[in-house]
Order: sequence, then C-alpha cells, then structure tokens
Amino acid sequence: MEEDEGEIYQGVRAHFPATFGKQSKSVTPLESLHNATRRPSAVDTDQSTPNDDATTTTAKGFPSLSSSSKSWLDSLKNSNPSSRNRSSPNPDPDPNPNPKPNNDVVIGPPRPPLNSVNGDDDGDDDEDGMIGPPRPAAISEEEEEEDAEMIGPPRPPPGDSDVEEDSDGEGEGRFRIPLSNEIVLKGHTKVVSALAVDHSGSRVLSGSYDYSVRMYDFQGMNARLQSFRQLEPSEGHQVRTLSWSPSADRFLCVTGSAQAKIYDRDGLTLGEFVKGDMYIRDLKNTKGHITGLTCGEWHPKAKETILTSSEDGSLRIWDVNDFKSQKQVIKPKLAKPGRVPVTTCAWDREGKSIAGGIGDGSIQIWNLKPGWGSRPDIHVEKGHSDDITGLKFSSDGQILLSRSFDESLKVWDLRKMKDPLKVFEDLPNHYAQTNVAFSPDEQLFLTGTSVERESTTGGLLCFYDRAKLELVSRVGISPTGSVVQCTWHPKLNQIFATIGDKHQGGTHILYDPTLSERGALVCVSRAPRKKSVDDYEAKPVIHNPHALPLFRDQPSRKRQREKILKDPMKSHKPEIPMTGPGHGGRVGSTKGTLLTQYLLKQGGLIKETWMDEDPREAILKYADVAAKEPKFIAPAYAQTQPEPVFAKSDSEDEEK
Repeated sequence: MEEDEGEIYQGVRAHFPATFGKQSKSVTPLESLHNATRRPSAVDTDQSTPNDDATTTTAKGFPSLSSSSKSWLDSLKNSNPSSRNRSSPNPDPDPNPNPKPNNDVVIGPPRPPLNSVNGDDDGDDDEDGMIGPPRPAAISEEEEEEDAEMIGPPRPPPGDSDVEEDSDGEGEGRFRIPLSNEIVLKGHTKVVSALAVDHSGSRVLSGSYDYSVRMYDFQGMNARLQSFRQLEPSEGHQVRTLSWSPSADRFLCVTGSAQAKIYDRDGLTLGEFVKGDMYIRDLKNTKGHITGLTCGEWHPKAKETILTSSEDGSLRIWDVNDFKSQKQVIKPKLAKPGRVPVTTCAWDREGKSIAGGIGDGSIQIWNLKPGWGSRPDIHVEKGHSDDITGLKFSSDGQILLSRSFDESLKVWDLRKMKDPLKVFEDLPNHYAQTNVAFSPDEQLFLTGTSVERESTTGGLLCFYDRAKLELVSRVGISPTGSVVQCTWHPKLNQIFATIGDKHQGGTHILYDPTLSERGALVCVSRAPRKKSVDDYEAKPVIHNPHALPLFRDQPSRKRQREKILKDPMKSHKPEIPMTGPGHGGRVGSTKGTLLTQYLLKQGGLIKETWMDEDPREAILKYADVAAKEPKFIAPAYAQTQPEPVFAKSDSEDEEK
C-alpha cells in the first residue's frame, strides 16, 4: 500500500510546476506564524459600517497555496483507498495491476479497468454510469478546474478581492488596507511620541517621553522584536521628532532642548546645532534657537538642509555641514508683537514651500524663492481654535491637512485657503506630536486619537477618503494607549502607529501577508535561535573585594551620626563636675528662679566662700590630711619604693 500511494503521488506531482512542492514547504510554517500575529475579530477592532464588510474578508483568512493544495492532496489521498475498496472486493490483487497504468495515466485510470474486470457480473449499471474511463475523466476535469484555480496561488486572492471590490466599492476591499496582522515593537516606558521609517523600510526609529530613542532593524531582528541600539540624545528632555535624510544615511533628532542633533545610520553622533543667546531680543540676530524645539524635518530632496521650529517663535533652516549658525530665520506674522511658539512645521513634496503651525491657531506658508523674507505667502488667521500638532502636504501640492488640539482634522485646498474643504471633529488629541499621514497612493489619509478618561473607546486609527471626504474605517489599536504618530510606508505597504501612556509605550505595525512586503514579514518569520547541546558559556567568576568587612566602604557621616544618636552610651551627655562655681557645683543651677537666688544671697543663706578665700591656704588645708593618709601618690610606690639611705653628717665624725 505504501508503494502504491507513493507512485500515485508521483503521478499527481507531474501535473504541478517544479516549484510547487518547495513553495508549499516554505509557506506552511509562515502561515502558522502569521496566524499567531492575526488581529482580533472585526467586532473588537473596527467600529464603522464601511469597514465591517472589509473585516469580514480578512476574517476569512488570507488564501494561501499551501493550505489549499494541502487540503486537495489530502482529499486525493483519502479518495484513492476508499474508491479502491469500493470498486474491488479483493484488495490484495490491487497492488499488482496498479503500477503499470499509473505510469501511463496519472489520475486513477487503473481503477476503472479494475472495476470492469472485477465487477463484470455486477456492474451492468455501473458500466452505464461509469463506462470505465469516462468517470475518471470527469474527475480529472474537476481536478483540472481546481488546478487552474490553485496553481497560481497569488492570483486567486486578487481575483476574489476584485469581485469584492466590484460588489462592495468601499472599505478594505477597495483600498486594500493591510489590517489582518499586527506586531508590536516594545521597549519604551512612556508614550512613543516620534517615529521615522527610512525610505527602504529596513530601519525604524522610535522616540519617547522617556528621553530615549530606540533603533530597530528588520533585517537583523528576530521574532523577539528587540531594538539593537538605544540612545539618549538630551538628558531630561522628551524626544519630539525624528526624521531621516533623503539618502537615509543620517537622521535628525529633535528634543525638548534648544539644540537639535544629527546622528548617522548606526546611531553615532555627528553634531549638535548651536544654541542662541537668550539675551538678544531680536531672534534674527541669534545664531540658533533659544528655547525648546517643537518639531523638525529633513528636506525631502536636499541632503544638507533641515527645518526646525521652536517655542521661541521662529523657524530656522540649517545646513548640516555648519552646526554653528543657521541659513535662514523665519519669524511668523503675528497680530500683536511678542513671542508665540511655533508648534509644528513641514516641507512640501518638492521642498519649495514651508508650512508652520503657530500657537495662536494660524497656519502660515512660505514659498522659497530668491530674496524671500519672513512675510508669509499664505496666512490663515484662525485655522484652529487651539495649538496645531501636525501638518501634511499632498504630493500634488493641492491639499494641506492640519491636526489640532481642538479635536479636529481639517482639509485645506492650497488654491483657496479661506475656508477648509472639510472638518472632521470628535478626534480627541492630548499630545503635541499627533500627526496626519497619507496612504501611498494618497487616496486615503489617516490620523490617530487619544484616550479620554470617561470614554469607552481606546486609541483609534481613523482612515478617510480623500475624494469623498468621508470616514472609511476606524481601527482600534490599543484599549488604554493613545495613538500619537502614524505613517503608511509605500514600499512595505505596512501601517505604523505609535501608542502609549504614562507607564508604557510601543509601536504597532499593521500588515497583511498577501499585500505587504518585507518589513514585519521578515522578522516574524525569523524565529529566535534555539540553544544547542554543544553550546558552552563560561560562567565568569566575579571578584568583589568590597564584600569583605576589611574592604567595605565606610558609611557616610550622616549614617554614622544617626547610629551614634541611637547608641545610649555614646549619646549620653556627660555630667557637669560637682565642684566649682554655682550651687552644688553647677553654674547657674538653682532650685528656684534667679530672683530667689539673689534674695537668698542677700539673706546670707547661700554663701560662696571661694571668691574670698586665699588659694594657698585652700591647698595647705589638705596638707595634714595628705601626710596622714597618702591617698594618691604614696600608695602607687609603696611596694616598689626603696628604703631611703641618708648620708651621715660630717659634724658627727668631727666630734668623734
């Protein structure tokens, strides 16, 4: 039986292209990996009716060659022995005649002859129904139809989606938003406020309110999704904007400090722009920003030019090769003299215009031309009622999108900026870095929302149709974290959204295995390396001499004082000597007040004789007592003192 099945597989294999078997082997584990990263059901993620139809298509699961072909082969495998058992009453003679016909005809022609030979007596009706070969031929036609659908696995999904596009006309079927799967790049401890993906889609930068920048590399990252480098550009300052250069060999980092930094592709510092003199009143005379930066962006075409905006009320254009002074200082037009912060800035696609969002709610646009100054070419006084957090030009230079703290997203026509084309409201925004982004074909634009205390919805990613100016889809990203930055990468066809709160932050990557390329697909399929039996890791011997009491560091003086105060012996105040001036040997200590002490002295009850006594007489007063009772000096030498030997006087000798 095993030989029979093997030969059947060889015959079936001849109907498929040479790469069919290899492709099925490689795709099967990938499918299981992508199933692990699939997003929840449509009820949890999508809340708009247009996208409900779209999510039902994703809930079906993406069609894959491996799953369909495997099920078809399994059906073939199961059908062979069953048909064989049904057709032939004796299963033993089957292996003998089968090999020859299988070599000539692939899809089971041997079985009809067996049916006709073994069942001639019984099979008159069967011959009318089967006629031997015709029934396999019918089976082969059905299988050929299945082959026509299954041989090109990439083609059936677009065909199905084309039908859905014609029927739906809206939602994911039309715009093909990659939403089926999701991974999260973790590592930050607070909200992720800055995001930058290089143009090739291989490296991702994320900056956070925890003052750090993390660098991720899809090509070198495995399924653990760990960053390969962490930076802290400016100690104690939030990271507000990250931007890659056009060649992706350097990136700009804008923090809450007044100095922007330039790093190379590997995270090494190349330079830091100078800080201006805060005591100079005119901002055009300072060499740099004097207060914290709010936004910054690299020129889309020029490799050496960047743009920054600051809370000092100015925009500045810098040359990357000169960190000591800026090229141009732009002061926005204000209704009243003063300093109003510039909250955000943006280049257009060609780098010929600059847009700035001013703290008073106005939007100002400058066209770069010879001899241009700070006077804006387009000035919308009351663009928003609150600070503007994000601006985005369309590639054709006709549309400008603006996002603000006033919970609105406005679409402007650059040819007439008096009134917006459309205002989308009820979009909560609590972060100054919340931006707007276009899809790769610019048929859609998207933005994120923040989480409010009383609302039941979490952080959402809202998609809008540019042509119809209406909501297309609303996707739930995080139930507790606000969506701040978002971007839709054109080469990867993957959507990046940064979320977070005061306790944690991350970057969510939405993708679809049938629509997206590289990026998240590469790192998800790369499993972490398994430990081998032959792996050896020497455990280092840690020598810590300070663990011994002899080498321990002395405690601080403060701790020493606290320890001494707790010791009753060391903290005891010594007694004052009993002898001396005052009552009972204590100066100024009496049983009464000073008044009573004075009265007692006047009355003669307290006598202080030491002031009137002669010191010589006071000492000689103890001379007789010391001679009778040698208490101090004599007893110390009583046992060791030799007996005195006195010389005899000469007078006695003379007398003799």
